[in-house]
Amino acid sequence: MIRIVIIEDYEYLRQSLVDILEEIDDFQVTSTYSNCEDAIKQFSNDDEPDVILMDISLPGMNGIEGTREIKKLLPNIKVLIITVHENSKMVFDALCAGALGYLTKNTVSKNLIKSIIELTDGGSPMSANIARMVVESFQFIRPSELTNREADVLQMLVQGKSYSSIAESLFVSINTVKYHIRNIYEKLHVNTRTQAIEEAKRRNIIK
Repeated sequence: MIRIVIIEDYEYLRQSLVDILEEIDDFQVTSTYSNCEDAIKQFSNDDEPDVILMDISLPGMNGIEGTREIKKLLPNIKVLIITVHENSKMVFDALCAGALGYLTKNTVSKNLIKSIIELTDGGSPMSANIARMVVESFQFIRPSELTNREADVLQMLVQGKSYSSIAESLFVSINTVKYHIRNIYEKLHVNTRTQAIEEAKRRNIIK
């Protein structure tokens, strides 16, 4: 039996989640809360669920802070975020706080059920767009991963300078410029000057 607690301030959604989950024989919704403070107080007494379905936008302590505090109290608890928020900062803040999964509220019932089972089996369920965001974050490179000379060449590409102009400015040969550009393309996973400029701006490597 998987014991589940729901922390969601929107009463209609909270009850809808209860109705969905209680249809599953292996699920038991032990309690629901509209805020983290009440949940934490109860966890300190005797309510120790297996899974928490956690909203982020809650009155008082938000779901990210709530997750962090609950994980201190119950380190083995599995927190699954269910929220409307899809921006990268909230996703990563929630995961860093200890959440093991992140779903958006438009997740259909069967996927929610599947995600809870996956979570208890050791997985980290995420909505497709959230998973893509996480994967893309690992493909980002930091400015420090470009050498100083590569960063100089990239900046000149942004300024629209030609290979010969870059070579003249840096007092190197055109072949050396081309060598640096090949390295830049490889590190940014692009194939053209335009793509390199767009990707560098997207990753905030250049302004």
